[in-house]
Amino acid sequence: MISRLLVANRGEIARRVFRTCRDLGVETVAVFSDADARAPHVAEADHAVRLSGVRPADTYLSAGTIVDAALRAGADAVHPGYGFLSENAAFARAVLDAGLTWVGPPPAAIAAMGSKIEAKALMSGAGVPVLPGFTAGPGSSMDDLERDLGIVSTRMSGPASGRRIPLLVKASAGGGGRGMRVVEPADDLPAAVESARREAAAAFGDGTVFVEPLLENARHIEVQILADAHGTVWTLGERECSIQRRHQKLVEEAPSPALSPELRARLCGAAVAAAEAIGYVGAGTVEFLVRDETVAFLEMNTRLQVEHPVTECVYGVDLVELQLRIAEGARLPASPPSPSGHAVEVRLYAEDPARGWLPQSGALHRFDVPGVTCRFSPGPGDSAYGLRLDSGVEDGCEIGVHYDPLLAKVIAYGPDRADAVRRLAAALSKARIHGLVTNRDLLVGVMRHEAFLAGDTHTGFLTQHGEDLALRPPDTAAEPRAVRASAAESHALRLSALAAALAQAAANRAAATVQATLPGGWRNVVSQPQRVAFAEAEVAYRITRDGLRAEGLPDTVLVGAAPALVVLETSGVRHRFDVARYDGVTHVDSPLGPVRLTPLPRLPGPVEHVAPGSLPAPMPGTVLRVDVRPGEPVAAGQVVVVLEAMKMEHRITSPSDGTVSALNVAPGRQVEAGAVLAVIEERQ
Repeated sequence: MISRLLVANRGEIARRVFRTCRDLGVETVAVFSDADARAPHVAEADHAVRLSGVRPADTYLSAGTIVDAALRAGADAVHPGYGFLSENAAFARAVLDAGLTWVGPPPAAIAAMGSKIEAKALMSGAGVPVLPGFTAGPGSSMDDLERDLGIVSTRMSGPASGRRIPLLVKASAGGGGRGMRVVEPADDLPAAVESARREAAAAFGDGTVFVEPLLENARHIEVQILADAHGTVWTLGERECSIQRRHQKLVEEAPSPALSPELRARLCGAAVAAAEAIGYVGAGTVEFLVRDETVAFLEMNTRLQVEHPVTECVYGVDLVELQLRIAEGARLPASPPSPSGHAVEVRLYAEDPARGWLPQSGALHRFDVPGVTCRFSPGPGDSAYGLRLDSGVEDGCEIGVHYDPLLAKVIAYGPDRADAVRRLAAALSKARIHGLVTNRDLLVGVMRHEAFLAGDTHTGFLTQHGEDLALRPPDTAAEPRAVRASAAESHALRLSALAAALAQAAANRAAATVQATLPGGWRNVVSQPQRVAFAEAEVAYRITRDGLRAEGLPDTVLVGAAPALVVLETSGVRHRFDVARYDGVTHVDSPLGPVRLTPLPRLPGPVEHVAPGSLPAPMPGTVLRVDVRPGEPVAAGQVVVVLEAMKMEHRITSPSDGTVSALNVAPGRQVEAGAVLAVIEERQ
């Protein structure tokens, strides 16, 4: 029996495992880097062990350090969570060699699935459908690739079609979008392969990549499996994870809105075959791409998945508890429980979708999702439909640059898909998330998009509907719709900005030592209006004996104003605006939607001039690579510097053809946001 469990992870997954441990009476041990010393998962554990440093390689990716921490804390078992070392066969062996219980599959099963190339070969031999492809190892020539490319194209589209298949270059040893390139099978293939090789070698220590046909606009479907050591293998239905950015999932749901019973049975059968082929034990996921009747094995994740809560809701199970029971040697019942209802999960990230999904760092002043009925809970039961929150953060947390920018997962569970989606969209739109830019608005837009509501989802969803979701400027054909949406958003923005200005005036009056009874902005002789400028909008208003007069908002009436609450009536409808001010940012929450405002000073200070062509760092990070030298000519779009932050690489490219006139960084250097990395003198 497991009595004290160390979770070799951080954030929401550590808290999720701790929740089940508390229910079972198992003591918990957290590990934490210096950057996570005050993180919520550390405070919730019974015991905690510091991992000196902040770099993942020195902390959460250091197998020996974590095993030593488990032994020092008196743990008798280790749960890896997901990410970091969760699919590292050597770490699993080290845990077992130390005499500890490993809550996961056998090291041999992890190793078998560790290489995507070997996994595809193994799955093909077991009768699991795979896409044709070819390996681009260090010894592969471009002639070999072009020859095999022709074979792949013929097999996929037929010799008579003459159609060339778009390709996907992928790293064999890792994931998360690194070492991945989408290319048309043309002259740019060699460059794409070499680029992917370099990135894969830097990220995973293995430059082997493989190339396979790209199933454009396919569905990404995964099957949850659970197997004990006595030969029983469960499948707990499927999850659809098609809505993605950077080849990473954003929205997951169970069941898929589009699978026929026959196709579902086919996928589940393939997943069982995959598990049996490698002697799998524990929780895992077999992933597929599905387009029409084409089914192709993608990979097998030998761990718990980020999106496991939707399966827990629909099947009423606790997957972490089952993991622990299996690790203790328990038998599964002969068959799994039956599914009920529908669940949808979104991943809430500190990132800016409008700026290429740029991760954000800084203070998270407030984090509140209304209507939450359970936190880190297993399946809510047969009829307890509601809203679940699995969060790695709380009010006041500092989001750093060392780890993934995932803040939380929000999951809605209802009797059917429409109910679950409506619950989730409403909760997200009313959530109070202050201090950081997040992808919340994008997620709300997805939940309310007509294509999503119709179940028309695929891996190209965000590309296809980017204009509707404000990911790119509208084109002429969509202009009327975009204009209507813009007008509604503009009206909400102006009202929110007015509320923020009135709240600030009320705060000023509350702090005044003279004439404190006069309303904020009041003038005995009306002359010029009060003007308040935000980066996003400017408002002008007067407070007269007859009430509020706001420019551009003629039908708006002030019902009441306090430092944190303003009530406005517009066109006969009252709206409540909750206003929160922090250093450099104001958040306004209302039924019209959340608005983030940046106050501008009345008397701006001197502006620091930056040389034309300067390339600033978009966020704090570490310089991984510098690809140019001073005086070297560069082309528009050419990579100049590569930064690493939040487990991602960020390529800083030249904005135009020109010459490198200044280079201010070198590999390994830490830089702050806004630091000028290089200057490109544009070619005349």
